[in-house]
Order: sequence, then C-alpha cells, then structure tokens
Amino acid sequence: MATLKDLRLLPFRIPLKAPLRWGKASELSVLEGALLEVELSDGSLGRAEVAIRPTIYGETLGSVRAGLAYLKPRLLGLEADDQEGIRAVLEAFPCNLGLKGALDIALWEAWARSEGEELHQVLKPAKHRVRVAYLLGLGSEEEVLSDARMAYGAGVRVFKVKVGRDLEGDTRRIARLKEAFPDAELYADANETLSPKDAEAYLLAWKEMGLRYVEEPLPTEAVEARRSLREKGILPLIADDSAMTPKDLRRELALDTFDVLNLKPARTGVTWTLEMLALARERGKRAMVGSQAQSSFGAYQSALLAFQQGVTEPNELAFHLKAEGGFFPFPPFREGWLYFEDLVEGRFHEEAFRRYALEQP
Repeated sequence: MATLKDLRLLPFRIPLKAPLRWGKASELSVLEGALLEVELSDGSLGRAEVAIRPTIYGETLGSVRAGLAYLKPRLLGLEADDQEGIRAVLEAFPCNLGLKGALDIALWEAWARSEGEELHQVLKPAKHRVRVAYLLGLGSEEEVLSDARMAYGAGVRVFKVKVGRDLEGDTRRIARLKEAFPDAELYADANETLSPKDAEAYLLAWKEMGLRYVEEPLPTEAVEARRSLREKGILPLIADDSAMTPKDLRRELALDTFDVLNLKPARTGVTWTLEMLALARERGKRAMVGSQAQSSFGAYQSALLAFQQGVTEPNELAFHLKAEGGFFPFPPFREGWLYFEDLVEGRFHEEAFRRYALEQP
C-alpha cells in the first residue's frame, strides 16, 4: 500500500460579491482559505480546502501552517489505508478542526486514487438528488433581497437567514423574503444570539411566519435552556456549534437538545462526518450538510457527503454563488435540487487555481 509522502499548503483568496455578516460581530468580506495537498508514494494526489475561520474555529493561516508542521512528521510514512493510525494522530492533536477536516478529506481522496477510483466513486450515493439551501447574511432589507434574487435565479429554493443583531429588523426582513419568494422555504440561524428569556417569543413569531426550523437559537453553554426550548416543540432546532465533534454530538444526544444535525465536513472530514451521521441516524435525528462558506471546490467535496444515507434536509451547498469566481465548475441547481450525475462531472482546474493562489504551486 502507498504511504504518505508529502503534505503541502497553498493559500488562496477569492473576492466576494458582498460581505457575509452573522452572529454578534462576525463578517467575511473575502473568501480566504488554503488548498491542502496530500501526495502518496505512488504519486496519487488528494486535495481539500481548509476553511480558515478565526471567529468560528480560532484558526488563522499561521496556525494552520504551524499545525501542519506539527502533524507532518507524525503522518509521513503511514500507509494511506491505515485509518486507525491516521485517526489516532489527528485525534491526539486537539482543536484545529479546519485543518484536520481538510487533511482527512485529502487523505481519503489520495487513498481512493491510489486504488484507481475517485472520491465520488468511494462515497457512493444513497439518492440521486438533494435539496440545496443558500445562506443569507445580516444586512439591510434591500441588500438581503438582492442577494436572494441572485441565488433564486441560480436555482435555489431554500434560504437560511442569519438573525440575531436586530431581532425586530430580522422579522421584518423575513416577512419581505416570504413576500418576494412565496414558493421558497426559509429557516433562521441565530448563531447563539437569543436569550433564554426571549427565545420562545421569537420562535413563536417565526413559526407563525412559516419558518421551517431555527439553528442554534441559544448559547451552547445554556444547556438546560436549550433542552427546555426543544421540549416546547415550537420549531425544530438545528445543532451546529453545539455539535462540532463526535464527542459534542454524544453529549447533545444524551441531553436530547436538537432535532436536526448540521454536519460540516470542513471540520469533520469524511471520517467523522460519516460517524456522526450514523450516530444521529441511530437516534432518529434528521441531518443536513453545510459547506462552511467555502469555494465551489470545498462545496463539491461537502456535497458528496450530502448524498449519504440519513441526510434528509436541504443542504447549505450554494455559498459559492457569492464568490467572484473559483477553481471548480460547480454544476447548476435545477429548481432547488442538486443532482449527483451533474456533480461528479466537475474537475479541479489547475490554471484557475493559480489565478487565486497567494503562493504559486
């Protein structure tokens, strides 16, 4: 079996058409990431996108470089199919979720290619199409409506709306979106900004407006309040920040704090995403997949996991529509759906990547 020969990191930057704002103060004005390459001794190459999100995971390009330098001597020489050995190395290095998630995906792709297959052939789909959702950030009503029109024109029919800084304004914005797109479905992401005292009233109002569910309405540390809110059954609750790892998920399942699990392969790779999906499925929980505001290439790899058994809800795989370009031709959405047959036609574009790379490969 081929062994791990080299690990490389290539930073890139892609302009955004408009900033993405969420939570209490977070803002993404440009898509900054790094392409991680895994080369095996037989020449097989695997790639993945490191989502560098300082306000979410506490990782910067500098910390990702340092983390990779720490892991590299511990991984090189391991056989590509030594899943237990590779996992032991990664799990012995706490935190650094974006780096480890990308490493895991790139290792899976390199291993698949060493076996003569592509990643999409290894991750066989359980269905032929999945619904997609587009992320609408915080902003003025006109900014958000303009963004939604762009995504709707690109075939999106489900919108995840960021809320939490101005809750009355959020509700007005949701009402405008419902009016403008009567055939679209909406749900809210509060990014832990509601208080236990106010959450019930807002969920009742949003239920009345026809929202599908709410993601992380309360701070993750407010465990009892989150469990109590779910027990009220106002709207289904989505777990994201509260269930970033398998360890987190086991705690949330034991406390029964959510209805839908939002899986982010950008932080859980292939290995932990499949494990968490199985855990959620065993407990009767629904699931969705998100791309963590990645480029079209990161969205492609996340999308492969959206076709797995147990993923039941619309998947956040359309953020790349907000980017001014990319290096993977993501397929079009067809009336709200992404088809597997379309997805697997895409290929990584070396020349296009060089246009966005901050360091030439």
